[in-house]
Amino acid sequence: MIEDEVRAEIELLGADTAAPGLAAVAIRLAEALDQIPVGDAPTAQAVVADKLHTLMTKLRAVAPPVVEGDAVDDIAEQRKKRRSEARERSG
Repeated sequence: MIEDEVRAEIELLGADTAAPGLAAVAIRLAEALDQIPVGDAPTAQAVVADKLHTLMTKLRAVAPPVVEGDAVDDIAEQRKKRRSEARERSG
């Protein structure tokens, strides 16, 4: 699900503390994108995806620098695990 990926990236970036409002809007856009049935309203999907992309670019820009270390590695591993679980559920 797109929402899961967006949440994971926001968490990894620490963007929810740097720009909590932008992070909340990004999550809401991801939720909306997940709710549009595949094949339905391709124009609506494109508009929401474009807005989400723009917002994620802004979040990446304002996020604090990521310091390599155990916490970052743990978050990356959690993200990888969530992706794997999502693939299993959808497959």
